[in-house]
Amino acid sequence: MFVQVNDVWKKYPGKWALQGVTFDVSKGKVLGVLGENGAGKSTLFRIIASVTRPSKGNIMVDGIPVGLETRKIVAFLPEINPFYGWMKVMEQFEFLAAFYEGWDMDKTRELLKFMDLPDNDKIGTLSRGQQAKLKMVFAFSWPAKLVLMDEPLGGIDPPARKKIINTFFHEFRFGEQTIIMSTHMVSEVEEFVEDVFYLKKGKIVLSGEADRLREEKGTSLVGIFEEIAG
Repeated sequence: MFVQVNDVWKKYPGKWALQGVTFDVSKGKVLGVLGENGAGKSTLFRIIASVTRPSKGNIMVDGIPVGLETRKIVAFLPEINPFYGWMKVMEQFEFLAAFYEGWDMDKTRELLKFMDLPDNDKIGTLSRGQQAKLKMVFAFSWPAKLVLMDEPLGGIDPPARKKIINTFFHEFRFGEQTIIMSTHMVSEVEEFVEDVFYLKKGKIVLSGEADRLREEKGTSLVGIFEEIAG
């Protein structure tokens, strides 16, 4: 398995954010992590990305315990904008390119054009949706083996979301990158998600192949999500 998460717990003052989370992801798969706000999705992503440490448990990415070495192969798109507001768009990507091996500036320019993003504007002047698009450009401008996308469609207007999803999943992944995505916009990514699990109060309450779950439950992933949330 390319990603192995084993019995991961995370405690914050007065609250367990994750409770015994265990799952595997095969190379090249698209895993959907679904759950309401506060379910523990962002905490899980931060631990896999080695931004924070678990209280208990361990995680391996490509056979390596998460840490400094795995940061070289993992692209993490947090829900909160990670860029410098005072930098111009292209300056930001030139800065990032110095830290990530194999960065493709031609791909960066191609994606910026596709996203209709200005390369000479300061990031702080961009709308929330434009900044969300910047995170997608970052994820696919270098050959990260694992892409973690925490609510990647937040702030992007509905007409643009479908175009973005179709482009990235059909043109820019090529089966080499493994993608783990959290989202509450289940209907918009349902056709691309191969495996899925549902987090509720820090615990996995349901997991499996998306097609199998739909067949067993007799409804869509959206319907399953609504049932669990309700």
